[in-house]
Amino acid sequence: MKLRKVILLIALIILADQALKIWIKTGFPFGAVTNVLGIPWFRLYFIENKGMAWGWEFGGDWGKMILTLFRLAAVIFGTWYLGRIVKQNYNRGFIICAALIYAGALGNLIDSMFYGMIFEESSYSNVAQIFPAHGYAGFLHGRVVDMLYFPMVSSHFPSWFPFVGGDDFLFFSPIFNIADASISIGVITLFLFQKRFFKKQHTPDKHEAVETNAEISDKMQVL
Repeated sequence: MKLRKVILLIALIILADQALKIWIKTGFPFGAVTNVLGIPWFRLYFIENKGMAWGWEFGGDWGKMILTLFRLAAVIFGTWYLGRIVKQNYNRGFIICAALIYAGALGNLIDSMFYGMIFEESSYSNVAQIFPAHGYAGFLHGRVVDMLYFPMVSSHFPSWFPFVGGDDFLFFSPIFNIADASISIGVITLFLFQKRFFKKQHTPDKHEAVETNAEISDKMQVL
């Protein structure tokens, strides 16, 4: 797979991810929920994630900075690794999965590094402006914008169900973005097709010709 195709795939994911995030951030107040095309289980739900996936946080401001630096280190390593596997002509499917994971990591890194400086604070009553005189946070302290929400099934656990009997049940509850989806698709596909991606290619044995000084007369029979 050509490197330029990998770069194009990554660029398209980054552009789509950032375009949707900027549109949500500058067009909706925090916590806004909107149905897409009237579909009740396809919604845009604007939230911001201060930490890792699923909203996990640690260490306050210092923890946030360490997490962003970790993401930056992962992207730097990913840049080198992608170039290596393309150069060594790895399986096309494996390269695509690696590119999806890389693009997702880079998309969320952009939020963490710069969004605090280029956006106002979002609130339940305020739609943020881009490029204000003062942003809501400093470098490396931006929050990741999430908005994709697919609550497909809303029900209750049966009363006889252990521990959570009678409680509300919602599938699918996570709120995520295009970058998260790119990472998830890459990881899941890599897991499902790893045997195909890493299948060893058997090459036929090559027999080298052996030189000899013996003369072959026209009376010899070669079998």
